[in-house]
Amino acid sequence: MTIKLSALVCAHNEEKRLAACLQRLRFADEVVVVLDRCTDRSAEIARLYADRIVTGAFPLEGPRRAAGVEACSGDWIFEVDADEIVTPALADEIRQTAQSAIIPSHYLIPVDNYVGTRLIRHGWGGSFGTSAVTRLYRKGCKHWKSQRVHPGVILDGVAGGRLATPLIHHVDDDISDMIRRLDRYTELRARDLVDENRVGSLGSAAFRGLRRFWKCYVRRKGYREGHYGVLIAVMAGLFAFLSVLRAHLMLAEKAPLEALDLHDVRGIAAE
Repeated sequence: MTIKLSALVCAHNEEKRLAACLQRLRFADEVVVVLDRCTDRSAEIARLYADRIVTGAFPLEGPRRAAGVEACSGDWIFEVDADEIVTPALADEIRQTAQSAIIPSHYLIPVDNYVGTRLIRHGWGGSFGTSAVTRLYRKGCKHWKSQRVHPGVILDGVAGGRLATPLIHHVDDDISDMIRRLDRYTELRARDLVDENRVGSLGSAAFRGLRRFWKCYVRRKGYREGHYGVLIAVMAGLFAFLSVLRAHLMLAEKAPLEALDLHDVRGIAAE
């Protein structure tokens, strides 16, 4: 039986990288692109390569990816981001795996992460990077949670293990880009913590940050990457601490506004 494979890409203003990503997805039976509030040339580029395009406003990553999955007609879905590149070897392995799988429903794909032109294999973790991702799966078996940054996933069915060929991921252009990403991620994570009413203490956040630094730098062998290993471990630790700190600041800024609103309501009632 022939298995149909869909390649899914979600993008927000990715005109600089989208073409290079989509050109490498010709091995799939169809290419589906989700364009989230794009104001650049992403739509024009997507029309050159995609079989189906979904446009809309998706503030949360989970609903955006779910909308893309819904638009896919394949039995299997290979999910890729605009800053990722599929090599011919990985394309072959993905097709062979999807075609031959009988029991498994999802597979991990290893990731080669680059900062600029520097390949960094060790030390990723702590919500700031990963060395493997579940991106090949049967349609309907992957579901996303509601977090704003790297939402957790629920996977149905049997895990099929890990593919051998890595996905190429251009994480950041340089150190400045990495710092800007830390700023974006901690703001979004802080909003999640406030919404979920589980901000926690700064002390526990500091301890968690130190633990993440140790995990990335020592247990995941970030020390083998030299100064980059130190940088990534620091970023992973800061992500944990700054997210909680920013959540506390958001709550502190919110409290006077709520008190003011209550005062205004009482004033109106008295009148």
